Amino acid sequence: MLKQRVITALLLLAVFLPALFAQDSMPFMVLTLVLISAGGWEWGRLNGCQAVSAWLGGVLCFGVCLAALVAGWTAQAMGGLWTLAGGLWVLLGAWMIGRGVSAWGTWSRWLRWIGGLALLVVAWLAMVQAHRRGVNFLLSVLVLVWAADVFAYFAGRAWGGRWVKVKLAAAISPGKSWEGVFGGMVGVLLVAMLWVTADQRWSLASASLFSVLWGRGAGFALVALLFMTAMSVVGDLVESLVKRSAGAKDSSALLPGHGGVLDRLDALLPALPLAMMLVSWIEMQA
Repeated sequence: MLKQRVITALLLLAVFLPALFAQDSMPFMVLTLVLISAGGWEWGRLNGCQAVSAWLGGVLCFGVCLAALVAGWTAQAMGGLWTLAGGLWVLLGAWMIGRGVSAWGTWSRWLRWIGGLALLVVAWLAMVQAHRRGVNFLLSVLVLVWAADVFAYFAGRAWGGRWVKVKLAAAISPGKSWEGVFGGMVGVLLVAMLWVTADQRWSLASASLFSVLWGRGAGFALVALLFMTAMSVVGDLVESLVKRSAGAKDSSALLPGHGGVLDRLDALLPALPLAMMLVSWIEMQA
């Protein structure tokens, strides 16, 4: 399993990194569009859609994102959309985690299906706009999520249940602990300080998310980074809840050793629009 996981990760990096650093943004947009469309297909399967409907979800994601690209939305300021998406993630995430696995199935299947596809499309738009701001900016958002996950894993393994006896969300993801969440937050703050220092030293062409937040003051950056780390955990828990409701271990078998596309994107789905929301607020007040 580990060998398969490593091979898949290396293949993904071999495709993703050249597209990320290419001077032309089109390869990156096409690659991420394919991934989001695959996520749309997985979302349909997890919500009980028949094969045709699941494929239709992938096609709809592709078509709507392509239409947004042609219409020029990927280059337009969309502060209102990011605020709406951020608010929905906070409210929906709190509702879903608070009500538990059983409550998810009480929603209309079509409402669940359409709602999930809409969030995938918004995440793609946010990813493309983040990439347009510069590789440094997008990478900082991605690394924030990855750092939160990695530090949470090791902190949870080392101290999970030692200080807080109550599980984070035992019915949704029994392995997650509060100690893991706190470890993820500390890890993100450490990464942010190092990244800001690097930005200041090397004067890169584009500012990172960390530097943009830091420009509003250390207090603002601290609150914003803790909030984004918490919301990345929410994204992970929401996808775990949906999988548990569907009785599935992975969102699909598209990525051997890693599960499906949604298993890799879950924490990014709220983090990307929230990053764009925070940056939009800062720019409006500048």
